[in-house]
Amino acid sequence: MPSFTSFKDKPFATRLGHAWAGICVAVRGEASFRTQLLAAALVVLFMLVRRPPLLWCALLLVLIGLVLAAELFNTALEHMLDALHPETAPWVKIAKDCAAGAVLVLSIVALAVFGLMLASFGTF
Repeated sequence: MPSFTSFKDKPFATRLGHAWAGICVAVRGEASFRTQLLAAALVVLFMLVRRPPLLWCALLLVLIGLVLAAELFNTALEHMLDALHPETAPWVKIAKDCAAGAVLVLSIVALAVFGLMLASFGTF
């Protein structure tokens, strides 16, 4: 059996570099990831200006992380499916659509929570 160095056996700095490379690929190649980053930056800016209670900040930061992570998973799945099965296939479309749907669901929930925070401030 051929031996190989697993990802887990590499130094932390190397693994961190791989993770950063993945984020950079998404930033360069995925408009939806850049849009989500812009939305996240605007929410963080809003929190810095309005200074909501820490619980709201924590909840919004968790949601930002979840949405961005979902976008990264979606990007990874799309690239993997395109490499494994470049032709159009119904099962590939279903997998990609479901992954995009997961991002959409998380984004809607994040928007709803942000709206609830604004409502709690009487901003609406």
